[in-house]
Amino acid sequence: MDEELLPIGRFARLARLSVKQLRRYDELGLLRPAHVDEATGYRYYRAAQARQALSIGLLRSLDVPLAVVGEVLAGSAGALEGVRRTLEEELARRRRTLGVLERVMAEGLPETAVRVVEEEPLRVLLVRERAAGMEDVGRATSAAVARLLAGPAMAGPVRLVGLFPLDVAEAMEVAVGLAVDESQGGAVVLPGGRFACATHVGAYEQMSLTVHGLLAWCAERGQAVRGPVREVYVSDPAVTAPGELVTEVLVRLDDPARE
Repeated sequence: MDEELLPIGRFARLARLSVKQLRRYDELGLLRPAHVDEATGYRYYRAAQARQALSIGLLRSLDVPLAVVGEVLAGSAGALEGVRRTLEEELARRRRTLGVLERVMAEGLPETAVRVVEEEPLRVLLVRERAAGMEDVGRATSAAVARLLAGPAMAGPVRLVGLFPLDVAEAMEVAVGLAVDESQGGAVVLPGGRFACATHVGAYEQMSLTVHGLLAWCAERGQAVRGPVREVYVSDPAVTAPGELVTEVLVRLDDPARE
């Protein structure tokens, strides 16, 4: 046996990886053995390959996916940009979650003030977006708003209504409607009726606390509800501080007698 070749176990200790990892990296083409014994299938490596093995370990410790690790090792420019964006988005999501948690710690579980209101049917231009789970709802909602407002300018004040499913799923559809009059073609009608309504004051990412309080109020009264949850955006986020945003949150009360 060539003295420059190391059996996989010894090389694994040198590279601070497991034998299982080395076999996996071989299968993926990230780190091929210098030699494979045809009779036994044993893998052998050169000591000079340890730097590449350690580099793989470093990248994996930074949550770089294996597919991207291969691009980095191949010298692909900008291969890590996507990973960086993903980590930034995850960090932003964690910060939003932390903000909600801190509010619960400071104020306790929400005891939302709820009132029952009568709503007239509402004609809206509706744009739908797919959200990849709860953490993606903010992006999907913003995308829907941007698409709506990219159309011709509307006369008078803009009234936007967000529509969100009652049950959170790994993938779900959200929608935003722009209130229009009867002269506007292509509109859909959101049904009217009796709604439980609560006023949310604060950042949109903390809206889940108000929704929780609203649904808890309905549940403890044995009141069945129908989705979607509606959010009527009273404030303009372009000119209003996040902590001062006002949003009316509504959920339709199930009333079969009125159908």
